[in-house]
Amino acid sequence: QVRLVESGGGLVQAGGSLRLSCAASGFAFNKYAMAWFRQAPEKEKEFVAVIDYTGGNSYYARSVKGRFTISRDSAKNSVDLQMSALNTDDSAIYYCAVDQHMYRTSPRVAQDFSSWGQGTQVIVSS
Repeated sequence: QVRLVESGGGLVQAGGSLRLSCAASGFAFNKYAMAWFRQAPEKEKEFVAVIDYTGGNSYYARSVKGRFTISRDSAKNSVDLQMSALNTDDSAIYYCAVDQHMYRTSPRVAQDFSSWGQGTQVIVSS
């Protein structure tokens, strides 16, 4: 059974940093791309970042590129999102997700992902 558990969310001031983590279990972690999405109140869920199954390729939404870094640890079966220079627009619930297909490089739409965590909330205060 696939399980994704996010952690690390919280309240941070604008300009600050936060690191989110997602612990994965129940599937062959090293064979799947992993991604972070976010959803702000009354907005659609949006893609944030994805890292391929090798960990060698990553892609970012334009709004976070240069500020966020996605990484994965195959020994721990975890994927992290390091966020810096946060602004109020980054406030949202952040979700970890696993690709529904193996060995893909850059899935980026929600429909590409088969399992999701429960989310962790990030609030950026001005």
